[in-house]
Amino acid sequence: MDVIDFDLSSREFWAQSQGERAAAFERLRRLDAPAFFEEIEIPWAERGPGYYALVRHADVVGASRNAKVFSSGQGGATTIPDLPEDFVEYFGSMINMDDPKHARLRRIVSRAFTATMVTQLKDQIAAVSTQCVDQLLDAGSGGDFVDLVAARLPLKIICDLMGLPDSEHQYVLDRSNVILSGFDPEYAGEDPTETGLKLLNAGMELQQLVQDLAAERERNPTGDLTSALVHGNVDGEKLTMQELGSFFILLLVAGNETTRHSISSALHLLTVNPDVRAQLLADLDGRLPGAVEEVVRLTSPVIYMRRKLTRDFELNGHGYREGDKVVLFYCSANVDETVFPDPYRFDITRDPNPHLGFGAAGPHFCLGAHLARLEITVLLEELLRRVPTIEGADPVRLHSNFINGIKHLRYTL
Repeated sequence: MDVIDFDLSSREFWAQSQGERAAAFERLRRLDAPAFFEEIEIPWAERGPGYYALVRHADVVGASRNAKVFSSGQGGATTIPDLPEDFVEYFGSMINMDDPKHARLRRIVSRAFTATMVTQLKDQIAAVSTQCVDQLLDAGSGGDFVDLVAARLPLKIICDLMGLPDSEHQYVLDRSNVILSGFDPEYAGEDPTETGLKLLNAGMELQQLVQDLAAERERNPTGDLTSALVHGNVDGEKLTMQELGSFFILLLVAGNETTRHSISSALHLLTVNPDVRAQLLADLDGRLPGAVEEVVRLTSPVIYMRRKLTRDFELNGHGYREGDKVVLFYCSANVDETVFPDPYRFDITRDPNPHLGFGAAGPHFCLGAHLARLEITVLLEELLRRVPTIEGADPVRLHSNFINGIKHLRYTL
């Protein structure tokens, strides 16, 4: 029997290299049953009872499809500790809810994210992508690809959708960096107590920003998403101001950060796999969709979501008790050897590719998956047509157990 001598709850584990972490998850996937880990002490939340790590593709899919048993609303899905009440006000979005409340909110906002609506954004995404590549070329070699391109595109699209002016974009980016900072001292500070306060302040400031905008759109509506949500009515239901603020924070997490890190990772993967770059450039139109899916699979921008059992239940031969916590590790499920042959190979022709980079099928599947795919596709097409030899070196990774991110990526043309 393999003796597990590492701790998924520790900050030190998530400071290790990608290869070291991958080897640890390989060991977990070989176990007869999901491993159990204790929760660590953090200043801003009560210490919980621990959790089972779901690391196999079949387990993550099974839990995702059975949302009535594997609850997102009992303490939240985006943190392993239960969210304290003062955090729920700012981070209690629909991703941290169960039906029927989750279904109500998703029904209201989903009309803005249909495939048809997202396709209508293609011209805007193309224009912003052109601006980003223009700025990259003007800056020349040696700049930070994340700052100039990867972070700029999804941020501007989300902020423009909501109707926030360009003058507010940096303000939004700075606070979203704090919210998704994990353990990273560059954004959240060294002291865990300080981190909790920064998280609360960032959430409060973003909520206030969008609520002020919503109050203005209530008086003077325009054609932006904020106006549509303030004045929208689906079966007699509307978003409250608090729900609108939490939804905006969710948009930043799901619609901004994940796309940003997929774009950065795409450049890194194409740099360290020159043969794949050549294969892609030989048929950019035909192979780009498969390349985008493979980037998202290997990147797994969101590392995990957490669930809590509403009753005793058996999943794939392992029994759980009511109140147990399970953590769905997408980063491990996406390289499960039983599903993905040669799982660490960057294979842009992989077919089928049932990755869980946007979550698994179920009520919490990513609402913005269409938008994310479109943004990544349009940006990479613009970049590789105009700068086919660009390379990104020495990625500086985010120290986080929640977001698999690249903070900085120097490029050469």
